Amino acid sequence: MKTYKTEDIRNIALIGGSGSGKTTLAESLLFESGAINRRGDIASGTTACDYMPVEKEYGYTVFSKLFTCIWQDHKLNFVDCAGSDDFIGGTISALDTCESCLAIVNAVYGLEVGLINRFRHIEAQHKPAFIAVNRLDDEKADFATALSQLKEYFGGKVVPLQYPVNPGAGFNAVIDLLNMKMLQWKEEGGTPEELEIPASEADKAEEMRQAMIESAAEHDDSLMEKFFENGTLTEDELIEGIRLGVTKGDMYPLFCISGLKNMGVRRTMAIMSRLAPSPLEIPAPLDTEGNEVKPISSDPLCLYFFKTTMEHHIGEVSFFKVMSGTLSEGVELTNANRGSKERIGQLFVAAGQNREKVEKLEAGDMGCTVKLKDVRCGNTLNDKESTHIIPPVKYPAAKFRRAIKAVNTGDSEKMTECINRMTEEDPTWKIEQSKELRQTIISGQGEFHLRTLKWRLENNDKIQVEFIEPRIPYRETITKPARADYRHKKQSGGAGQFGEVHLIVEPYAEGKALPSVFKFGNQEFKVVARDTQEIPLEWGGKLVFVNSIVGGSIDARFMPAILKGIMERMERGPLTDSYARDVRVIVYDGKMHPVDSNEVSFMLAGRNAFSAAFREAAPKILEPIYDVVVSVPSDFVGDVMSDLQGRRATIMGMDAHKGYTDLSAKVPLKELSSYSTTLSSISGGRASFTMEFSSYELVPSDVQAKLISEHADATEE
Repeated sequence: MKTYKTEDIRNIALIGGSGSGKTTLAESLLFESGAINRRGDIASGTTACDYMPVEKEYGYTVFSKLFTCIWQDHKLNFVDCAGSDDFIGGTISALDTCESCLAIVNAVYGLEVGLINRFRHIEAQHKPAFIAVNRLDDEKADFATALSQLKEYFGGKVVPLQYPVNPGAGFNAVIDLLNMKMLQWKEEGGTPEELEIPASEADKAEEMRQAMIESAAEHDDSLMEKFFENGTLTEDELIEGIRLGVTKGDMYPLFCISGLKNMGVRRTMAIMSRLAPSPLEIPAPLDTEGNEVKPISSDPLCLYFFKTTMEHHIGEVSFFKVMSGTLSEGVELTNANRGSKERIGQLFVAAGQNREKVEKLEAGDMGCTVKLKDVRCGNTLNDKESTHIIPPVKYPAAKFRRAIKAVNTGDSEKMTECINRMTEEDPTWKIEQSKELRQTIISGQGEFHLRTLKWRLENNDKIQVEFIEPRIPYRETITKPARADYRHKKQSGGAGQFGEVHLIVEPYAEGKALPSVFKFGNQEFKVVARDTQEIPLEWGGKLVFVNSIVGGSIDARFMPAILKGIMERMERGPLTDSYARDVRVIVYDGKMHPVDSNEVSFMLAGRNAFSAAFREAAPKILEPIYDVVVSVPSDFVGDVMSDLQGRRATIMGMDAHKGYTDLSAKVPLKELSSYSTTLSSISGGRASFTMEFSSYELVPSDVQAKLISEHADATEE
């Protein structure tokens, strides 16, 4: 394959919801561009892009795939992204790397929440976008409704460049508004026949063309003047106006296609090769220092690695974008993130699982290589003259979590290694060895997401695993002051152990002043802070340790030991063995022995005194609360709200927009265990949600009683 100049390169993310037909469309794009000799199909597992074993097993895209199409002296690098929200990480990475995107709309279902969610990322990253209404050959296709929904949601940004003559089972023709011809296909699709527009469609075509011309003219003053003078624009002027509108993000040109029947695919590539911006035509990305990384082939070489896959018989395949400079085989680079040296051996352009060797790639281009030593997804490689570090992709927080363990405990280490390797392929999979919960926690975007990971472990790596309901990271705190004392005394022949600690505990809040007097029963205890330590806890909250010893009843050298004993008990709260937080401890008295007192004695005395006081201080359990935003079609709002209320949620607000409603709520983590599955069931897969940690709040008294009882039973067992 020849080397393409930056101005002739188009990098396009291919996105859409589940069932929109992206994988089938990718086959037609590859076939029409000559990259493959025959089109594969999903049912037989022969598509170029869905080639991983789990994708063949389930018939869905899991990992984004890079594939290259050559069309009319342009190089179109597509990144085919998974349709399910569970695999949104690949979509975000593709949008971050590509200059534009082609959004696929299912003509049967119209605008769905999955695509709306993707457009939120598109708009957040200011990416130019095109829309293709696919599956127009389906007997239930409804182009008019789909277009109406798109216009209602996106307004005047949606500008049809085509419309179908006969959507449905007999679909074979569109009116092309750019050249004002009817394109008609034979049964096998491919190259259409150009015909004059039928008289029955003439008025509609002219009306829609005028709307397209007006929209194109809005983006350039000179074009607007020509439009006012002549009442129309030439095709070249029209293309220029649309291209400007697309690049600014003010226009979403719309195509009509059938990926399955290979109709409209050639025309889509032809138009996008002219309309989609090259890497030179959008603002240059910034590195971590705020410097522009301009896609200039003569500049120092900088590569950004946006994707990694592990492939059978090959090993690790690393996909990259040439951010600046020109990449040739054999060049030695430095990993700016890890400090290691790398030699780039062979270079390839990709067509899904098919790879074609190339000698060099210029700025803005995409490719892949193999057998790198120490490159991870998100790393930057530079030559000696470049100092850029490309910022990492910001992935969404996990929405579904499970504890995982190997059925055979001997496989535990291997299981962890395999999952860590898989997180390189999909960074939205997260693994954590939780000391607090004493479990291995695997997190992802949904049940579907984690089920895919489990399938790969069991079928690719031959490790049988099971998922378990994860424990909840509760916290314990106190709600009133209390005091206690404890004497540790032990004598066994030689030197003994002796330490006595008197202390007060009280709830702590930021900025809360230390009282000068505490009253318990008929006794008053005056305290004067000799020394105060504020200790931020790694699990949240604080421990404030106050030395209020008067008269030297405990030597200062024993105070660290007392604090150590208290910290040990903070890590295993007395109610449920959960971490304790937001407590002030005042050590006000005690006793020493001139011979038998030592650090161990005071550590044990401090720990037991603290435990006794904590139990008397009306201890409460805190649970993690998450901010949840559910985006749901308005028809299902009542059902979703009812379900949330059954999960002890507090509804914070509703925001209705264009047929969808965003429900904001605060929900306990305990109640979100299988929420993604339930929400999908309630809404028929048309709703989605995000969740983000908010705070710790007191659990209701009945829930606390149940948790304490369950902990007692588990401890007894």
